[in-house]
Amino acid sequence: MTSTERAHAWQRHMTDWQASGASGSAYCKQQSLAYHQFVYWRQKLTPTDDSPKQEQVTTGFARVVSAPGAGIGGADGLTVSLPGGVSITGLHAGNIELLGAVLRQL
Repeated sequence: MTSTERAHAWQRHMTDWQASGASGSAYCKQQSLAYHQFVYWRQKLTPTDDSPKQEQVTTGFARVVSAPGAGIGGADGLTVSLPGGVSITGLHAGNIELLGAVLRQL
């Protein structure tokens, strides 16, 4: 499949998805599509305004700030706050692998 054919196929998916009223994730499951590819093409095919935009650079690192009075390994353990208001609390050395598993699912 050429790149032009691939773009046309994804444009049809975007049109069908919008008409379906389903979430992107649900549409991808129904159509057996990889969600990450759906997101890529949705961003690529979505029209943007003509104003120049500064590209945001992500490093893969996050800022970690210790709350006042919070000791490492305290009674509540570590809390990770994610964008959108999601917080994961109670993390400690015994269950830290769980954090990686949860984040991979998001």
